[in-house]
Amino acid sequence: MELRRLNLVFSPVLEDAVIAALLDMPDLPGFTTLHGEGHGSSFDTASVRERVRGRVARDLAWLVLPAERVDEVLDGLRQRLPGADIRWWSEIVERLGRLA
Repeated sequence: MELRRLNLVFSPVLEDAVIAALLDMPDLPGFTTLHGEGHGSSFDTASVRERVRGRVARDLAWLVLPAERVDEVLDGLRQRLPGADIRWWSEIVERLGRLA
């Protein structure tokens, strides 16, 4: 089975909505969420605090799933969160396992 890691990056304001949308998707494997900071040249939507600090707060979700499900997950997010500013990309997962 060909696996992909789907990476989602979004504003912390969307955290609960993104998590709820992912949890509502049938048979979706588990996922990991993280808090991070975005760095770049565009601060159009940044708060004053973020502009002073030079970075914006971002949340991330990582999902490892079969390659054929990536579009399904993205479509589900588009339906549940229309217009939400979520940046995404997918990566090939060569190997996956547990050490235990």
